[in-house]
Amino acid sequence: MKIGSCMTRDVAIASPEQSIRDVAQMMGRLDAGAVPVGDDGRLVGMITDRDIAIRGVALGKGPDAKVSDVMSAEVKYCFDDEEVEHVLKNMGDLQVRRLPVLNREKRLVGIVSIGDLATNGETAEAGGALRDISRPGGEHSQTTH
Repeated sequence: MKIGSCMTRDVAIASPEQSIRDVAQMMGRLDAGAVPVGDDGRLVGMITDRDIAIRGVALGKGPDAKVSDVMSAEVKYCFDDEEVEHVLKNMGDLQVRRLPVLNREKRLVGIVSIGDLATNGETAEAGGALRDISRPGGEHSQTTH
């Protein structure tokens, strides 16, 4: 199965110039903990509720701080035509629970989460990836910044 058949297509995008307050409110409306950051039609980062808490509030940044001040600029992603099994292995290796999905022109077309994959019949593989994701530390650990 290809990622394009099980990803979430309707994705809200934050701007690097938006305030973290605006994005936190957006996350609340969407019931989402992560939002891709785009600039001029290109994916330039990801911001999570954890980024706002750890890189923003904990470091004394106020609600008017810019998304670009707290987002993760180095973004891992997958392509919509990749096989689910390959993406799940990458998610486990990278220790991430969600990935932006790009088309081959590198335009954002969706986002995929472990939950999306588990509910689309990839339960065993999603469980293995979740085990790997849940290991302590990793490239995206907030404690290393």
